[in-house]
Amino acid sequence: MRIEVINTGTELLLGTTLNTHGAWFGQALFKLGLRVQRQVTVPDGDAIGEEIKTAIERSDAILLTGGLGPTSDDITREIVAEILERELIVDEHALRTIEYFFASRGYEMADSNRKQALLPVGAEIMPNPNGTAPGVYVPPRIGKGCALFLLPGPPRELHPMFDNEVAPRLTALVGGAVPQEHKELKFTGIGESDFHQGVDEELNNVPDLEYGYCARPGEVDCRLIGSELAVAEGEKILKQTFGEYCFSDDGKTMAQVVIDLFEEDGHTLAIAESCTGGFVASRLTDEAGASAAFDQSVVTYSNASKTALLGVPAELIEEHGSVSPEVAVAMAEGALELSNDDFGIAITGIAGPGGSTEDKPVGTVFIALAQYDHPTYVVRRYHRRSRKDFKFVVSQEALDMARRRMLEFPDLQDKF
Repeated sequence: MRIEVINTGTELLLGTTLNTHGAWFGQALFKLGLRVQRQVTVPDGDAIGEEIKTAIERSDAILLTGGLGPTSDDITREIVAEILERELIVDEHALRTIEYFFASRGYEMADSNRKQALLPVGAEIMPNPNGTAPGVYVPPRIGKGCALFLLPGPPRELHPMFDNEVAPRLTALVGGAVPQEHKELKFTGIGESDFHQGVDEELNNVPDLEYGYCARPGEVDCRLIGSELAVAEGEKILKQTFGEYCFSDDGKTMAQVVIDLFEEDGHTLAIAESCTGGFVASRLTDEAGASAAFDQSVVTYSNASKTALLGVPAELIEEHGSVSPEVAVAMAEGALELSNDDFGIAITGIAGPGGSTEDKPVGTVFIALAQYDHPTYVVRRYHRRSRKDFKFVVSQEALDMARRRMLEFPDLQDKF
C-alpha cells in the first residue's frame, strides 16, 4: 500500500516546533505490515492543496496532520473539500461533542470552534476525546481512489486517534498486511566502511532480507527486515563477524547495557571526568536501575581539583600535563580508592577549540579503566568534533571499555 504523510504547519519549517511525526508514523505503520513511501512538510496556505493534489495521484492513502483547529490558518478541511469538489457540512454529533468539551470544563465556546465540526459530504468524523478537533476520514470512493486521513497535529491527540481510528481502517483497506520481522543491532568501535565491507556480500546472499546501515556518533546501526528466518540468518552473520563490537540487539542504549552487566555480576562503578564534564554519569543516571551499578562520580575539570579530590600528584601533572596517559591512570585509580568500588573510569582530554599543543591537538583524549587486582588500562583517542559530539563519542568509548571488560572481550588496541 502506497502511503504518504503530509505534515502541515509553518512552525514546523521554521523549526520552532519539533516535528516528531516522521519517526512515529514509520514505527506505527511498520507494526501493521505497512510502510511510509514518502513524507513531506508544507507551510500553511496554498502549498497544502498543491501537495494533496500531487499525492492523490501517486498514493493509496494519505495521512495529513495539522490544520484542523479553529483559527484562520487552519484550513485543511476547506482545502480537501475544494479539491474533492465536495460541500462542507456540519456534523451535528461532532458539534455537540465540541460544545460539551468546553462546557464540562466551565469555558464558553467561541464561534470559531464550530468550524471544527465541518467535514466534506461523504466523509466520516473520527472522534478525538483528547482535544476539540475531530479527525476526518475520506474513503477512497470519494477521494479519487485515495483514502485521506485528516489528523490533529499535537501528538497527544494524533497518537490515540491513529490507534483507534486510522489503524483499523488501513488494515481493512489493505486486506490484512503481514507484518515483517524488524531487528536493529548496534555496534561501536568499528567504522561504517569497515563494517559494511565485512558483511555486505554475505547479507546479500540471504533470500528475502532487506538490510541497511545508519552511522551515528560513536555507533553504527544495522537494520534487518524480512521473514523471521531471514532476519535470524542476518543476525547470525553480523554477530559471527563483529560480535564483540555489538553492544545491543534489543534497543538498549550503551548505558543501559553497562548497568545491566554490572548489576548482574554485583559490581559497582565510580567515574572521574574532566573534559566530558559529568556526561558519562549523566548517561548512566538517565537509565532505570542505575543505582544498582553506578556509585559515584567526580568532575575534576581543573588541575587543582584532580589533586585535591582524586589525589593525582601535582608533580605528575606538571611533568606530563593534565591530558596524558599518566594522569588518566592516576585519576582512575584515585576514583577507585576514593569510592572503594570495583571499577573506576577516568577521562581527560582537549575538547577544544583551544588548549591544544603540538603533540596533543584538539580532540585528543585519554580514557583509563582501573580494576582491583588488574593493571590499569589506558587508551589514547582522537576525535576532532564539536564539543557536544566529542563528549558523546568519548563517553561511548568509556562505557564500552567497561562493557568489554565485563564480557571478557580483549581490550581495544592502544592508540598512542
